[in-house]
Amino acid sequence: MMSKSLSIDSIELQVGGMTCASCANRVERKLNKLEGVTASVNYATEKASVEIPQGYDPAQLIAEIEAAGYSATLPEPPRDETSDSGSDEEPMDAEMLGLRQRVIGAVILSVPVILISMIPALQFPNWQWLMLTLTAPVVVWCGYPFHKAAWTNIKHGATTMDTLISLGTIAAFAWSLYALFFGTAGEKGMTHGFELTPSQASGEGNIYLEVAAGVIMFVLLGRYFEKKSKREAGSAMRALMDMGAKDVSVLKNGTEVRIPISQLAVGDEFVVRPGEKIATDGEVISGASAVDASMLTGESVPVEVGVGDLVTGATVNAGGRLVVRATRVGSDTQLAQMAKLVEDAQSGKADVQRLADRISGIFVPIVIAISLITLIGWLATGHSANMAFTAAVAVLIIACPCALGLATPMALLVGTGRGAQLGILIKGPEVLEQTKAVDTIVLDKTGTVTTGIMTLEQVRVSGTDEETLLRYAGSLEDASEHPIAKAIADGAKAKLGTLAPVENFQNREGHGVSGTVDGTTVLVGKPTMLAESGMPLGGLESVFHEAQNEGKTVVAAGWDGQVRGVLVVADQVKPTSQEAIQQLKDLGLDTILLTGDNDKVARHIAAGVGIDNVISEVLPEDKVAVVQDLQKQGKVVAMVGDGVNDAPALVQADLGLAMGTGTDVALEAADIALIRGDLRSAADSIRLSRKTLSTIKGNLFWAFAYNTLAIPFAALGMLNPMLAGAAMAFSSVFVVSNSLRLRGFKAHARQEVAA
Repeated sequence: MMSKSLSIDSIELQVGGMTCASCANRVERKLNKLEGVTASVNYATEKASVEIPQGYDPAQLIAEIEAAGYSATLPEPPRDETSDSGSDEEPMDAEMLGLRQRVIGAVILSVPVILISMIPALQFPNWQWLMLTLTAPVVVWCGYPFHKAAWTNIKHGATTMDTLISLGTIAAFAWSLYALFFGTAGEKGMTHGFELTPSQASGEGNIYLEVAAGVIMFVLLGRYFEKKSKREAGSAMRALMDMGAKDVSVLKNGTEVRIPISQLAVGDEFVVRPGEKIATDGEVISGASAVDASMLTGESVPVEVGVGDLVTGATVNAGGRLVVRATRVGSDTQLAQMAKLVEDAQSGKADVQRLADRISGIFVPIVIAISLITLIGWLATGHSANMAFTAAVAVLIIACPCALGLATPMALLVGTGRGAQLGILIKGPEVLEQTKAVDTIVLDKTGTVTTGIMTLEQVRVSGTDEETLLRYAGSLEDASEHPIAKAIADGAKAKLGTLAPVENFQNREGHGVSGTVDGTTVLVGKPTMLAESGMPLGGLESVFHEAQNEGKTVVAAGWDGQVRGVLVVADQVKPTSQEAIQQLKDLGLDTILLTGDNDKVARHIAAGVGIDNVISEVLPEDKVAVVQDLQKQGKVVAMVGDGVNDAPALVQADLGLAMGTGTDVALEAADIALIRGDLRSAADSIRLSRKTLSTIKGNLFWAFAYNTLAIPFAALGMLNPMLAGAAMAFSSVFVVSNSLRLRGFKAHARQEVAA
């Protein structure tokens, strides 16, 4: 993997002119024929993700795409935040405006044509010539994008959905012209009604202007709503990119200077006032406040921060004034990395999508062949040319594989975007397929089920008061760097505010500390250390054994020859862990706690949160072996962790989930990154992934069923071509609308926190 990264560059191109999955498939094939190039083209996002050898000129990629009849552009440079933020929307607006104008024109002109053609009572003398006048601009101007794309593809020896639309509408229009000028359809007083199925009569008196106009109108409407919906589906991604601050107040020689965010550098110190967005990732060097990270993580409860705490760009300062030192800027920030992960996931392809792409790539030529066979078959069996023609046109129009091409990428686009809004980053489409099969979930203890931070939980005294005990023990432990000592010192500070100075401090490695506080020599450490100094626990022995049985750590404190109290310290279970475990069980998953702690501690924590199985006293390097053993038993394993030592196991697992509170190594190794530190997000991520996969399968079923059932009906002469056009457009709108339902996905954790 490393050697590949040294010789391969990745680039993303914006591809224009694609109208269906066949187009995307064609562009992809063209790019993959280039030596050393590996490409994946996504119709929904209209992007080509390309891997090229280092030094390869991207202009060659663009030239190849343009030679195939499409347009392509290189990635735009980072936008200047001081420029008009709406400027990058103009090309898309121009495209949508042009499409909307054609839709409006088609509706205004086509509706009268359809109504008059369907209702004989509206057919005044020479009505057919007015219909021709209204239909001609629909076919020529409104249908121009179809004809242009079809001609471009024909020149390159290819066929797409546009080929079917163009052939069908031109055939209907041409037949109508023949019937009007050379047949009997142009005679004054000619009337005909609307039929659900083609007529057996001779075609010289029949016109199909309503078919030509109606098909173009319905397909344009479908394409307009499709594009509009795709833009809405990508709104989560755009919102993520636009979430950051646009400018920042930097401290220069003690003076605040307002600069664009693009000029901020690592090491700069900047001010964040109440209500302002934090400009970039950094460390608080002055002030204390509550930070609202709901936009980034979905967590509605603000987090208290102070000096030394890390903050994330785009979160909001909800309290006091902060001074922050920038640690990461630009593309290195958590926000930028989140956006990149989502974009990569949306540009990728699941195996099920690749199958759909292959089918749609050969579908159009097959449909044209079926249409010709239908035409010849009806004529060969002695039926009228009118019957043969309408059945063949109906086949061309009903079979457009638009829905098939949209089925997977639209659901993926919406699902991953919704996940980003909830702080769930699904790293690729293949991840969705894994979540369906997972039956076992392995949970690392520290930092996943528990907070990973030792806290002072209980204080018991003997021969003194609690305040004195905390003052002496807390002051002494404040001079130590040990996590347990920090927990005691922090607990004492929270209770007393300030601590006393310490003299003659000594650290007895692995046992405890000693020193002088307020003129008194104090010992704080393991009960065995104090016992060796002639200070046994005495009446506090029961507290010691009770805490030990619960997997907690007991620290004794004594002076003047006597133990004066014990302090119980523990790694706290996250308050939401029990609920999260139940949610995972509701998803049908077997839960396993994996930890290096002793078995008694592990089982106590597991029992407290409802985990059934425990694997304890496992060395960090052995976690991979545990996952492998479970896989050998036939289990499909998901692993949740947050530390560096979890990374190999996350890779080994069938599905790796990394808590966002953990290390960058773990996040990189995982398949799903959970930005929140809430274990309930793991259940939410699996539910969302499964829901997205279910939507994809539903879309594909509809698309396959639609084409499979509709083509025989059309070929057997049981479908009017205009209704075929409406049904084809509806199939695409259905798939898009079904995918958009994922925007309503609710995270259990978010609902409950908000409540």
